[in-house]
Amino acid sequence: MPVTLIFLIVLSLIFDLTNGIRDSSNIVATMITSRAMSPRWALTITAIAEFAGPFIFGVALAKTIGDEIVVPGSINMSIIIAALISAILWNLLTWYLGLPSSSSHALIGGIIGSVVAGVGWNQIKLAGIEKVLITLFTSPLIGFVIGFLITRLIYLLCLNATPKVNTLFKKGQIVTAIALALSHGTNDAQKTMCMITMGLVTSVYQKEFIVPFWVIFICAGMIALGTSLGGWRLIKTLGSKFYKMRPVDSFGIQLSSAVVILGASIVGGPVSTTQVVSTAILGVGTAERINKVRWGVAGDILIAWILTIPATALVGAGIYWAISLFS
Repeated sequence: MPVTLIFLIVLSLIFDLTNGIRDSSNIVATMITSRAMSPRWALTITAIAEFAGPFIFGVALAKTIGDEIVVPGSINMSIIIAALISAILWNLLTWYLGLPSSSSHALIGGIIGSVVAGVGWNQIKLAGIEKVLITLFTSPLIGFVIGFLITRLIYLLCLNATPKVNTLFKKGQIVTAIALALSHGTNDAQKTMCMITMGLVTSVYQKEFIVPFWVIFICAGMIALGTSLGGWRLIKTLGSKFYKMRPVDSFGIQLSSAVVILGASIVGGPVSTTQVVSTAILGVGTAERINKVRWGVAGDILIAWILTIPATALVGAGIYWAISLFS
């Protein structure tokens, strides 16, 4: 195996690890804040489900990113490496700032920037980019709507319930957390699988874009490891800065997020778990009353949502240019 390919695999796994560390907050933040589960127990359950996700629901998403965005055979290892470094830097920056942002947006932006810098716009498949962008930018809106509707339905069904119903929602979060972790592991681990498989094809280590079992295994394992470490800065942002979280809120957020993310993964659409969970939080809070939500925090996340792809595209292009100077 070429040294550059080994370096690409290591870099991909670092991205996978940072993705798991960042996005663990999306799954466990609400259940920890609502006191439904202890932090360590929540992270352990989540990590196990994250690992199992790709084996249960397949890897359709990896093919979407790896085979439908860029013209096959047009890219080189430097382009893939530049895209990964750009996404990793963005993950680390937003994690340090405690700002929920999208690893998916970061990776797509890095790919676009490095490909354009390396081989030009004509090697980008516009139909594939359109599919990816539609999924990325509509899924948070769908998350908001489903979160709103599910919460209204819950309130309707529990209209005459006693306070003991909170026990039901606390226990129910074990199921919804597992569902959300399965969906996240299925969707996000595949983005790393895609980058490694692109490297295998580019280096002629394999001829077709087919994700090998060993790639699925190591990527699922690395995102599970990252999840088990926990992204505490983002857990604080998602779990408490929007509004005071209750068990019913957490249950609705996890259920609605899992529906959106798992549905997208099955059809091969990349989504941002961070953005879906964040907007589901907004939808659930708004369903109770609109002034319950601290909309200033939502504004900060919206800015990151808009800036991620352009910023990482520029960084990806710059990193490719720097690499090309020494190659």
